[in-house]
Amino acid sequence: MRMKSLAMLAATAILGAALGWAAAAVSYQKTGVVKEVAPDSFTLDLGKEEWRFYTDGTTTGRALIKAGDKVTVTYKQMASKIESKAPVKKEAVKPAKK
Repeated sequence: MRMKSLAMLAATAILGAALGWAAAAVSYQKTGVVKEVAPDSFTLDLGKEEWRFYTDGTTTGRALIKAGDKVTVTYKQMASKIESKAPVKKEAVKPAKK
């Protein structure tokens, strides 16, 4: 029994690591003109919309950008917190009075 539990735990750990690595490997790119630069972020004008990207000490190329530069940003999307909420109740629609 103990050997079976240990094998199941090891398999779960390996699967979790593989899934985590695969999820972390996905990255996206956006190209646009830098509109504004702040100490911890910058705004990228994409034409029809603007996106704010947050940076930290590990962001490469951060020190080189300035407003007006055309840049390509490579980024990853990852959730940092998920909260479950009760489903939204839909109120009955009342017919309009005529």
